[in-house]
Amino acid sequence: MPDEEGDDDLLEFLDSPEHADANDAHLVHPWRVLIVDDDGDVHKATELAMQGLLVEGLPLSFLHATSAAEARQVLACEPDLAVVLLDVVMESEDAGLQLVRYIREELKLGAVRIVLRTGQPGYAPEIETVQAYDINDYKTKSELTRTRLYTVLTAAIRSYRQICALEANRRGLELIVDASTELSRLRGLHRFAEGVVTQLCAMLGILPEGLVCAQVGVDNDAEVRVIAAAGQYSGMINSPLSAVQIKTVRERLQQCLEQRQNIYDEGTCLYFGMSNGRPMAAWVDVGRDLSDTDQQLLRAFCSNISVGFENVVLYGQLLDQAYNDQLLHLPNRNRFVELLDKNLKDPADVTLALIDIDDFSDINDAFGHHFGDQVLRAVVLRLGEALGLNTAMARVGADTFGLLGPSEHVSADNIQRVFLEPFSVSGERLQLSATTGLVRLTESAAVGSELLLDAQIALKQAKSQHRGSSQYFSSAMGTDARERFKLLKGLRAGFEENRLFVVYQPQVRLSDAKAIGAEALLRWRTEEGNFVPPDQFIPLAEKSGLIISIGEFVLRTSCHQLKRMLDLGHEDFRMCVNVSLAQFRHPGFMEVLTSALRDTGVNGRNLELEITESMAMEDTELVMHILADIKHCGVSVAIDDFGTGFSSLSHLRQLDVDRLKIDRAFVREAQTSSAGSTIAQMVINLGRGLNLTVIAEGIETEEQRQQLLELGCHEGQGYLFARPMQADQLERWMEQPAALG
Repeated sequence: MPDEEGDDDLLEFLDSPEHADANDAHLVHPWRVLIVDDDGDVHKATELAMQGLLVEGLPLSFLHATSAAEARQVLACEPDLAVVLLDVVMESEDAGLQLVRYIREELKLGAVRIVLRTGQPGYAPEIETVQAYDINDYKTKSELTRTRLYTVLTAAIRSYRQICALEANRRGLELIVDASTELSRLRGLHRFAEGVVTQLCAMLGILPEGLVCAQVGVDNDAEVRVIAAAGQYSGMINSPLSAVQIKTVRERLQQCLEQRQNIYDEGTCLYFGMSNGRPMAAWVDVGRDLSDTDQQLLRAFCSNISVGFENVVLYGQLLDQAYNDQLLHLPNRNRFVELLDKNLKDPADVTLALIDIDDFSDINDAFGHHFGDQVLRAVVLRLGEALGLNTAMARVGADTFGLLGPSEHVSADNIQRVFLEPFSVSGERLQLSATTGLVRLTESAAVGSELLLDAQIALKQAKSQHRGSSQYFSSAMGTDARERFKLLKGLRAGFEENRLFVVYQPQVRLSDAKAIGAEALLRWRTEEGNFVPPDQFIPLAEKSGLIISIGEFVLRTSCHQLKRMLDLGHEDFRMCVNVSLAQFRHPGFMEVLTSALRDTGVNGRNLELEITESMAMEDTELVMHILADIKHCGVSVAIDDFGTGFSSLSHLRQLDVDRLKIDRAFVREAQTSSAGSTIAQMVINLGRGLNLTVIAEGIETEEQRQQLLELGCHEGQGYLFARPMQADQLERWMEQPAALG
């Protein structure tokens, strides 16, 4: 190694404070360093250079290996190595690097520091090697002067010491960490206390012997009990403190709890304060007087552990709330799912039921939530009395209960009988009904929460029939529900990923087939390129509320295209857009409409909104109110599928609409059925009598057009004139002369 006088002077300056009495060096454990190099001179030079130097107040002890294979033997039997000084090229060009992998991956030695030394840096480029291997330093042999070698070893040993200290702390806290996974059970607190015992004894340097943790009793039980113990006391867990035979231990624990402070004479007793008024104490026979430093350390330890005990208790309370209903003292949905999983191991003759109390929200609104809570308690009491102890009950929703038990007890008839007689609540007699969905566990392939979903599907099916009924789950029912859910999920994704688009079907005057406008129609093409029929996805969009966003998209897209058609010179072009009842009911509908007109610069007279006859009949007051606002914007209104509902003449007059649309079914039937012709004629006559324009959809043949003309129909749309088309196709189609077919 080159002699650098400046480096050596600096080394003497850095090293001088660390020199200890040479006579004391043999009393301490040195830092053990393994030198791996096929050059014997390197071993001698390294040991000579570091002779007499201390690192962190301790000497260095060197072990030697002249090959990677020999190093493996040393590593296998020599513990507590702090540093490995490793040559890269030995029996092979990468022998040193392969030894690094062996140390880290096979021996799992993460703490030992590895310093690569090489005289041939080209065989292992520094940057690439550091990136690829878990090494801590990389030096060429030529640059390692005495000072630099000492600096490298000092940095490596300090890192090793810190890692070892962290590992020691980790081992001391391991039981406490493990206890966190057990906190949902009573023994979770015991496990935590055991961890405290282990850490405290390790801190004091004694075996876990002669220690007892005590806790003030729960509820009205004022007795102090042992919750954790070690050594000769280990058999006393859960025993009262009075059962401890050694008087000194018993009295010190009692005194510690009463005085609420640590006691250090005649054995050490530590106090752990708790905000819930149930403190804990721990006694240990240290076997020596504790110094002031020890006592300060223990006080800090107790403060920290008190917080840990608080967290254990708090977590236990949180677990109780997470798995139990606090009002009715029943398992909640989470716990019920666990019960389902357990019963799946033997599902024979076991039935799951979901019971939903009908119109419970009305009871809360009329009598208040306190009264509603009493109603729930009354229902739980009667269900328990009627269905027996073998039936598990849980509250899985605000007014929904889950039952799980033998099929002979949990049946539709037995549940309905519970609600036959009125309930007496706070002097009031209430006649309640409940709708029930049931699943025989042997007839469902679902597990856990999926099984609960099957019951929910059956419950929803029962509600669709009539309230107060019961419905057993079937596989067909589940398949249908899951297919609809899958379709809805795909619809949401399709809308977000712009796979929904608008096409336009032209509308014409029947007399000369002149185009007068178009109807905007929504289409959905899946990621695989398949089209989903509107009659499948539109009802799902309406039920899920997605129709609000989709409806705004269709309206705005149509208004933009309408503006385009007007700019192309089609001045009287009319764009028809379908609107659902869900959109009408949304409080922001009129704002969506007016902003669409304003943002696109479209005149309201060129826009027409289509509503169905059934929609107009379902919520007349709301529809009439919204229609008035729509008309105020200059937008016209058509009733789609007219003739399929039961609108009266007076009702039709009140709606103040502009156009009636004959359903395609009546157009087809008009050719073959006199009844169909009568219905078509009735609609046309009604429209003309009210000065409304009548338009027929689904016209496919010239014969249908002629017949509708003879009946007095004004307008039409259908494949005879044009199929639905995209915007650019519509623009080109409008430039063509009117033609039929």
